Amino acid sequence: MRQDRIARLRQLLETRELDAVLLAGSASLRYFCGFSGSDGALMVSADAVIFLTDSRYTSQAGQEVVADHIRQYSGKVEGIAGLIGEQGWHRVGFEAEAISFALAQRLQGQAPQECDWQPLGQEVQALRQRKDAEEIRIMAAAARLAGDAFEEIRPTIRPGVTERELALALEFAMKRRGAEDKSFDFIVASGERGALPHGVASQRRLAAGELVTFDFGARWQGYCSDETVTLALGEVPAQLEEVYHVVLAARRLALEQVRPGVALRELDRVARDHIAASGYGPFFGHGLGHGVGLEVHEQPLVSGRSEAVAEIDMVFTIEPGIYLPGAGGVRIEDTIQVTADGYRRLTCLPKEYSVLPV
Repeated sequence: MRQDRIARLRQLLETRELDAVLLAGSASLRYFCGFSGSDGALMVSADAVIFLTDSRYTSQAGQEVVADHIRQYSGKVEGIAGLIGEQGWHRVGFEAEAISFALAQRLQGQAPQECDWQPLGQEVQALRQRKDAEEIRIMAAAARLAGDAFEEIRPTIRPGVTERELALALEFAMKRRGAEDKSFDFIVASGERGALPHGVASQRRLAAGELVTFDFGARWQGYCSDETVTLALGEVPAQLEEVYHVVLAARRLALEQVRPGVALRELDRVARDHIAASGYGPFFGHGLGHGVGLEVHEQPLVSGRSEAVAEIDMVFTIEPGIYLPGAGGVRIEDTIQVTADGYRRLTCLPKEYSVLPV
């Protein structure tokens, strides 16, 4: 598995005419060499895979890392620059989204003057957008874990409880089931706060007659889950129930279009057109979805700006929403795997309109 990933990275080296590439982002390190610590670097050339870290992680690297060589440095910049000089690499690509401008400048100052540094944008992340069978197994397990935790706390969703109390209860329920961490700060947005697409849980108390949106995920074996449900607390205003069914239909229409070869912007268009035709076009501002994997937001982008097409074993979200300022909002989200004949839903909670007792 690692050899296949390194082979694809080496194809990038050839395409960009690079002597070596420097990776430092935690997702890239885990993906290409297996390292799960918080500080290290991986340098890959046509004939060598070399992992570098400091004394805090040398033993861990020895247990986890798959590489030709593991080297310990006392200073990160000096260790990387020294290796470049030692190997005589002249054209080095670096993971620009994971290496800060300050670190890049220090590396340029320490490395041999003839070294030509080439920033790599999303090319590196693009190598991770098609998942293998083991990745998909882990992501499905993470989604089940998160879904089971949500079902555990569902009876506690009632008027008077705060959004933050529910978010904490959900996090604890996930961790009791073995989650390494949450995928992101949970969104729990009730009542008028439902109009905030990223309404991180607050001290607001839930009340009867309103909607509440939960956007949550678990991290397990390094991989993320991501799912959103919106529930009604008793009977809600007719417009909010209508909005729910509009969003639910937009989700269904988009899912029906998923298949290998379809343009991802087409999925966004189908959902957006339905919401617009229902009179709520101005209230759906974000893209339809995003890739999920070692990071909760990664390639591919599913939006009107996307240039990607669906490929077998891509994993991404479908999450249409409508947000009415001062009234509330609805978002419904699933994470799916593209299959040969359509899609497989990795998230598992039901998405039909659900009314909780008050």
